[in-house]
Amino acid sequence: MGWISWLCPGINLKRWLLLFAVGVLLCALGLALFFNYQLMGKAEELLFQMTYLTTGRYSNGLIMTMGVGFLIVGFAIMVYGTRRLISSVVSVVVPDKNGSLMETIFMQRKLTRGPAITVVGGGTGLSTLLRGMKYITNNCTAVVTTADDGGSSGRLRKELGIIPPGDLRNCLTALADREPLMERLMQYRFQGDSPLAGHCFGNLFIAAMAQAEGGMEAGLNATSQILKVRGRVIPSTLEDIRLQARMTDGSIVTGESEIPKVRKHIKKMMMLPADAQAANGAIDAILNADVLIFGPGSLYTSVIPNLLVEGIRDAVVRSQAIKIYICNVMTQPGETDGYGAYDHVQALIDHVGTQFLDYAIVN
Repeated sequence: MGWISWLCPGINLKRWLLLFAVGVLLCALGLALFFNYQLMGKAEELLFQMTYLTTGRYSNGLIMTMGVGFLIVGFAIMVYGTRRLISSVVSVVVPDKNGSLMETIFMQRKLTRGPAITVVGGGTGLSTLLRGMKYITNNCTAVVTTADDGGSSGRLRKELGIIPPGDLRNCLTALADREPLMERLMQYRFQGDSPLAGHCFGNLFIAAMAQAEGGMEAGLNATSQILKVRGRVIPSTLEDIRLQARMTDGSIVTGESEIPKVRKHIKKMMMLPADAQAANGAIDAILNADVLIFGPGSLYTSVIPNLLVEGIRDAVVRSQAIKIYICNVMTQPGETDGYGAYDHVQALIDHVGTQFLDYAIVN
């Protein structure tokens, strides 16, 4: 009859609920007999007859003994039914059969009470940081740059008129409580000579969700629910922006993917349009954070572009959070050739306009 349980997954649950109810009834009957409560009608008469037929006389002591017996049996049935009931529920709610329920509950409470951490940046550096951050707190928000104009993200940006999803995808995948197969799927890149060649499935998925939900913000929220993301991923701006770099020789290079190619020293980063509005969620995340972390990642094309958005720059200055910059472990060709830790920090301060950092972490 195993097929019945397969067709009716709730049947085991009902079974243990019924067993628990039987235990409650036996306990109630045991208490009534133990305290010699007056039973009503035929039940009282039947009990007296059973006692008399068994012993040849009516005995209050025997009635109390029977009550204790019913109480013990009923309590044992209640305990057993409760254990099986909880086991049935946990087997469905907690996918990890090898995990401890108490450990799972403890970790979830600990993560929920964790500090509010907002990480600002982009690229692979940010997603790498988030992979470890999700084991510290569930209150983690990634504010991600949307200036990417190369690769799959750049193509989708031109063809669909959406903000580039690549860095957003990396952060969502890093924060997701997902199966390894889902991670590989989100990061899978199509091969061959077809129109899909070079596209990442995760980028296409986010683009589809954005169109299905009526906007990128709603699409990211829906994707977060599907991937069970621990925290939030928010673009720094929802506007179509492009990066510009003024070099030390006075030349200007436009385009995030073009800036490192010229191999010149960058003097100042700019953004088109210069008055692009910050996403509301990004500003709130910065102002409400206990800790603000910048980097690691490409200094001029991943971290600083977020600070070019006026609303975000102002929010960073006003924020009362502890502000930390994680310096890259090595220089990046075409961006930070010859830079030391001081040069990285000074570039951030120059673009914000004031000294705002509390700490810098250097390898």
